[in-house]
Amino acid sequence: MSGRAVALRTISATMLLASMVPPAFAVDAKASIGLEENRIGSPPEDFDFGITGLGQPGEWSVVRDVTAIDGVAIEQSNMDPTENRFPFAIYKPLSLKNLAASIHLKLIKGTMQTAGIAFRFVNTDNYYVVSASALEERIDLFHMLGGKMERIGGTEADVALNHWHKLGLVAQGDQFTVSLDDAWLFTVWDRTFLTEGRVGLWTEEDNVTRFDQFKIKALPWSEDR
Repeated sequence: MSGRAVALRTISATMLLASMVPPAFAVDAKASIGLEENRIGSPPEDFDFGITGLGQPGEWSVVRDVTAIDGVAIEQSNMDPTENRFPFAIYKPLSLKNLAASIHLKLIKGTMQTAGIAFRFVNTDNYYVVSASALEERIDLFHMLGGKMERIGGTEADVALNHWHKLGLVAQGDQFTVSLDDAWLFTVWDRTFLTEGRVGLWTEEDNVTRFDQFKIKALPWSEDR
């Protein structure tokens, strides 16, 4: 192979890898969901709260956590064990179709030990969610359609209680790429929701979880394939 061919192949591989790495959180150009100005014990600002299913609403608050990067985190602490109850906190200012998102999450306790990122959120009963489960030691992508959750794809993963993990997602059209702790896990395709929607935090049933470093970036719009 000629030197020019090697150089071109190297450049192409570098561009491909760069396109797979979610950049820093941005709204329009760049902004961040900072917790420093939020009062400890109060719900985080700029979020809408609710649940999919029945049972008590979630209890979302900003708490001190010396293990979090900035010393504070968002916690969901309601331990209502109602089956198929999914509390969420949706970030109000954003509505995106194509995006790169990541969250640091720490699963603390609960029966289900599952939490993640909701995205393309249309309403309480219709959205996608990428979840991390310490109970099943899995990362999965689901769609919530009419309040019923169905797995699209997933894989086994080293997810542990009381340990910070970075869950990452890139959504472009009908393609979804998922990572854990900056390592690619799987890519799947689905066409249930091909329009924009909001993005937020999500938990399952009685799980207590803390969230930190919520990052989102809008990616270029693409035509439906």
